[in-house]
Amino acid sequence: MLSMAKRTGGKLNWLEKHLPEGLVVDAAWLTKHGYSTSLRSQYVAAGWLEQPARRVYRRTRGSLSWQQVVISLQTLLEYPLAVGGRTSLEMQGYAHYLPHQAKEVHLYGPKKPPRWIHELRLGLRFVLHNDRRLFPHLPTTHLTAGLDWSSSKKTSVDRHLAQASLTVQPWGQWEWPLVLSTPERAILELLDELPNRESFHQADMLMQGLSNLSPRRLQKLLAECRSVKVKRLFFYFADRHKHAWLKHLEIKSIDFGTGKRMLVKGGKLDPVRQITVPEELDGVP
Repeated sequence: MLSMAKRTGGKLNWLEKHLPEGLVVDAAWLTKHGYSTSLRSQYVAAGWLEQPARRVYRRTRGSLSWQQVVISLQTLLEYPLAVGGRTSLEMQGYAHYLPHQAKEVHLYGPKKPPRWIHELRLGLRFVLHNDRRLFPHLPTTHLTAGLDWSSSKKTSVDRHLAQASLTVQPWGQWEWPLVLSTPERAILELLDELPNRESFHQADMLMQGLSNLSPRRLQKLLAECRSVKVKRLFFYFADRHKHAWLKHLEIKSIDFGTGKRMLVKGGKLDPVRQITVPEELDGVP
């Protein structure tokens, strides 16, 4: 009996060290680390673990946030996912003048996260995107910064993330690392959602605020980007707002494809970028 209590205590100590309060793991993770179904049930019954969804576990600490879920996926569960698109721009302060719509969290990666993330009652939904569609040649492995990541140290992880135009934002009391698309990558991801999931008006307002983008990072991303639509839209909006970084881009080296692209029925053709845009966006804002 004493031996059993000692083993149980040892396993609880291990969990306290390796599963921070508030973060989530699934049954597969616990099984991998030696926690059987019966032991997990004991821990839940004793209140040492809680289950926010079936086969999902956490050490209780307040309500569960989407950031805790994503950080858990990126670090403990090692999914190559990044927060991108509109969500990344919101997290980095670029969307504060848009209507607050934190009803969706956009995640980008080559591999779908587990289905249980859709069963969590967070008051929002996760929207998943395959990042290979836009950027098939950017690095995708080892996107996690690890819970021991420190904003005060530059590591090989940071360099690898930078190669993929990703960045780390410390989140919460313990400054856990949340991997995001850089603003340069995030705006291209958002433009890919036009016109069906994002509006021209909101994209226009976002582009107006992106005055400090990195030309070097933009040049690399635009060269890597497979979507003719996204590249044409990006320069359509960039032309409208005449940001200083625009003159530092080598536009002639970017492949814009051929022919016209009808993005809006009944819209007006932009003669430079050869795309149809809404009538109300015609001219200088």
